Amino acid sequence: MIGIDVGGANLKVVDRTGAHIHYCPLWTEAPLADLLAPYAKDGENAAVVMSGELADSFSSKNEGIRFIVEAVQESFPDALFYGTDGAFHDGPVSELAAANWLASADYLRGRYPETVLLDVGSTTADIVPLNRFDDLRGLTDLLRLQQGYLVYTGMLRTNVATLVRAVEVGGIFTPVSTEYFACSGDAHLVLGQIAPEDYTAATPDGGPVTVEAAMRRLARVVCADLKEIGEEAVQGIATQCWTAQAGMIVRAVSTCMGTSGCNAVICGGIGSSLFAGMLSGVDLNRELRGLADALPAYAVLEVAGRDGIR
Repeated sequence: MIGIDVGGANLKVVDRTGAHIHYCPLWTEAPLADLLAPYAKDGENAAVVMSGELADSFSSKNEGIRFIVEAVQESFPDALFYGTDGAFHDGPVSELAAANWLASADYLRGRYPETVLLDVGSTTADIVPLNRFDDLRGLTDLLRLQQGYLVYTGMLRTNVATLVRAVEVGGIFTPVSTEYFACSGDAHLVLGQIAPEDYTAATPDGGPVTVEAAMRRLARVVCADLKEIGEEAVQGIATQCWTAQAGMIVRAVSTCMGTSGCNAVICGGIGSSLFAGMLSGVDLNRELRGLADALPAYAVLEVAGRDGIR
């Protein structure tokens, strides 16, 4: 059996050879079924979670769920899909919407009791009190946003204009443009917090994934060219964006720890090592040998195995 996590922007697959991440933007009619076909082998099944049903190419979550289920079933006819009710299903039901975080919690809760899971991916940060699993069942993304368990900011795809309204440039407080000129991935790349191969998303301008190109994109946020303000100023913009983003996430984690009574943090996703260091937490990528970049895909596979599903 393999584990599959179908997000709106990325398809993540965990099999015997490790974790595989494919940029697969569902809002552009990405070839999901074609990307999955090479993983189908004789007698192999799939355990699946999703969050891509919210992509705006679908008129409703249920339409998105049906599309994802049917695409997976082209390669894995007997695939089983994990839902927010904590159970597996063999067809499209509303409980499948955005259940990937719950699969992670289901897998980790026995190993890390009294712990908050922070999973920072390309687009969002999931904050999950593992000692509250029974209360987590049935939560939608709307409810998680309202309860502080979902912070809609991530390591790659976040418009920097959602992080800061203004930045300091040359000692002057400067409002930023709200055009989609640069993303969080550009800031993290410039700061050396991710490598180019970690930048598994489209760049805002369709340009290359290089530090120089990322600097050009960040300069545009204040309606400037890189030569106009210089690399030091752009480094400052990147730092200010990161400081704002880290503050959003750390505050949410601290609030969750206070309300849940959890006394430790474990970190997954592309931001695992960065935030584990900040929060004195456990880096799941070390614990899981790099598989935490695709944590829900790995987790749903482990939960299926634990529950005797093949």
